[in-house]
Amino acid sequence: MKSRRIAVGLVVGCGILAWGVRGLQSQGQSQSNAVQLHMVITDQALTADREVPVLQQNNVQVKVGKDSPKVEHLIPAQGDSAALQLFLLIDDTCEPTAIGSNLNDLRDFITAQPVSTVVGVGYMSNATVQIAQNFTADHTLAAKAVRLPRGSSSAMDSPYLSLAGLVKGWPQQKLRREVLIISDGIDRLRGDTTGDIGAPNPFASAGPRGRMIGAPAASTMPTISSDADTASQASQRYGVIVHSIYATGVGRLSRNGWEAQLGQGGIAKITDETGGEYFALGTQNAVSFKPYLERLQKLLENQYFLVFQVTPRNKGGLQRIRISTDVANADIAAANNVWVPANGG
Repeated sequence: MKSRRIAVGLVVGCGILAWGVRGLQSQGQSQSNAVQLHMVITDQALTADREVPVLQQNNVQVKVGKDSPKVEHLIPAQGDSAALQLFLLIDDTCEPTAIGSNLNDLRDFITAQPVSTVVGVGYMSNATVQIAQNFTADHTLAAKAVRLPRGSSSAMDSPYLSLAGLVKGWPQQKLRREVLIISDGIDRLRGDTTGDIGAPNPFASAGPRGRMIGAPAASTMPTISSDADTASQASQRYGVIVHSIYATGVGRLSRNGWEAQLGQGGIAKITDETGGEYFALGTQNAVSFKPYLERLQKLLENQYFLVFQVTPRNKGGLQRIRISTDVANADIAAANNVWVPANGG
C-alpha cells in the first residue's frame, strides 16, 4: 500500500475509536480568554523495585512558561478512557538478522493488547511510510503484517522525515496516540552534510591571490540530524508520544560507531522530548525485545489524561511545559512542550 494513503488509513482506524475519551469534553471556559488543553502523561516509579504510585489531581502541578495553571482533571487512561492508537513503525534499513529473532516478540506484544487499543503497522523507507496494516482492532491481523525489514538503503532514507510525515497525517482526537519505532536512527538522507563548516577565525587575513591565511578548513564531523528536531516538534505539536527500540542497520554508516551513536542520540532525543521511552543496549542488538515490550506495556497501563487551561497568545505555537508531583517515588514522563492555539483560533 502506497505511503500517500497514510492519512486515509488512519481515518479508518479513528472511526473505530470515535467514542474517544469520555470526560474530556469541554465544560465551558472558566476564564473568558482561556483555552482548555489536554495531554497524556506517564506515571512511573522512581525506583524499579517499587510499585508505581497512584496520582491524584491535587498532587500534580503544571507550569506553562511562567504560568501555573490549575489541573482541572486527571483521568486514568483506563476503562472508558483507555482508547489507544498504537503504531508500530519499523525501519526498512534495519539489518534483518537484528530483528528476525524478535518478530514473534513483536507479534505477541500486538496480540496481547486490550480491546481498547487499535494497532497499525508501517515500514520506513525513502523518507516516507509504507503502510502494511491500517489501524485495526483485529490484533491478529495486525500481527500478521509484521515482517522482516528489507535490509536495504537508499540516499533518501530518513527515519525522522518518515515519522514527521506520519504524525502530520494523523487525524487528531482526544485519545492516546503513540508510536513504537524500531530503528538505528541514522539519517542516511543527510549523511555527512550534517557537519558544521567551523567558526570563522577573526585573525584570518588575505594572503597572495586573495587566499585567506588562518581560515579554518571545513569540518566534516557529523552531528545529530537537524530533522530530529523537525520530527520531535511535529510529534509534540500533534500530541504523539514516541517510543523506540534500537536495532542495527545496514551499510557502512551503520558500522561507523560515531554515526551509530548520533543515530541513537537523535531517536533518544525525540522519545525524551515527547514523553516516551528509549530502549537500547548501547549499539548492540538486544537478544530479545521481550523485556523492552513488557516495560512498554507497563508504561501504557499507567498513563493519565491531564486537563488544564491556559491563556493563549496572539500566535499559536508550542509552549514549554513542566509537570511535577509531590507523590513519593513518582517519576512523571511527559512532553517538553504543549501546543497552544492562537487567541481566538
